[in-house]
Amino acid sequence: MKRLGSLALLMPAAVLLFFIFFLPLLRLLALSFTGEGGPFSTYAHLIGDEIYRKVFFNTVLVAVITTSISIVVSYPVAMVLARLSAGWRALVFGCILLPLWISVLVRTFSWLLLLERNGPINRILIASGITSSPFEILFTQTAVIIGMVHVLMPYAILPIYAALIRIDPALLRASDGLGATKLTTFRRILLPLSARGVITAATFVFLLSFGFFVTPAVLGGARSTTLPMLIDNFVSEQLVWPMAAAASMILLAACLVMLAAASRIIPVHVLVETP
Repeated sequence: MKRLGSLALLMPAAVLLFFIFFLPLLRLLALSFTGEGGPFSTYAHLIGDEIYRKVFFNTVLVAVITTSISIVVSYPVAMVLARLSAGWRALVFGCILLPLWISVLVRTFSWLLLLERNGPINRILIASGITSSPFEILFTQTAVIIGMVHVLMPYAILPIYAALIRIDPALLRASDGLGATKLTTFRRILLPLSARGVITAATFVFLLSFGFFVTPAVLGGARSTTLPMLIDNFVSEQLVWPMAAAASMILLAACLVMLAAASRIIPVHVLVETP
C-alpha cells in the first residue's frame, strides 16, 4: 500500500515531465533523422564538416577554460567562507548569491559596457600606463570566458564550500602540530578531503558552460561561435530544423557522457542535490 501511495503521489509529476520534457525530446530526436540526404545525413554533415568540428572544439575549449578558472578562483573563496564567523559568512554568502537573482542578460550587457574599447577597464589601463592603446577585449574568446566565469562562479563556490565545511578542523591542527607546512597540509589533507566537492563543482560548471548561449552570443559574436549559437543559427537564420535537432542531440549526448564519467567518481545523488 505504501508503494502504491508513493506511485500515486509521483504520478502527476511524472505525467507532467513526460509531456513537457520527454515527449518534445523524442520529437526532436525523430526530427534529427529527417534530413534530405537520408536518416543520418545531418549527423554525417555535422561531424564531417571542418567548420562544425571547429565550432564543437571551440565549445569544449571555452567550457574547459571556464571550468578551470572558476575552480581556481572559487577554491580560496570557499576556504575563506569555511573559516568565517556566522555573521560574516552570511554577509559573504549574500554577496555570492546576489548575482544569481539578477538576469544573466543584464550581467552580460554590463560586461559589454565594461569591456568595450572606450570602457572603464581600458581607460584604467591607459591611465595607469600599462598600455598606450586600448585592448581589443570585446567580441573575443577572452571576453566570453570573463563573462562566463562571473556568471558561473557561484555554482563552483557552493559545492567546494560544502566539502570544506565537513572537514574536521582537528585534522588541520594535528597537521600543524606535527610540523607540516601550510602547503603540505593543503596538498596532503585539505585537497584530498575536498576533492569530491571540487569534482562536483567542475561538473556543474562544465555542463552549464557547455550549453551556455547568452554570454557567448553577446560577448563573443561570430568569431567565438559555440554549439548553442550554431543551433540558434540553424533555427533562426538557415531554417534547417533537422540540422538544429541533430546538433542539439550531439550537445545532449556530450553532456550525458560527461555526467556519466563524473558519476563514476561521485555518487549520482551528490550531483543532483543542491549543496
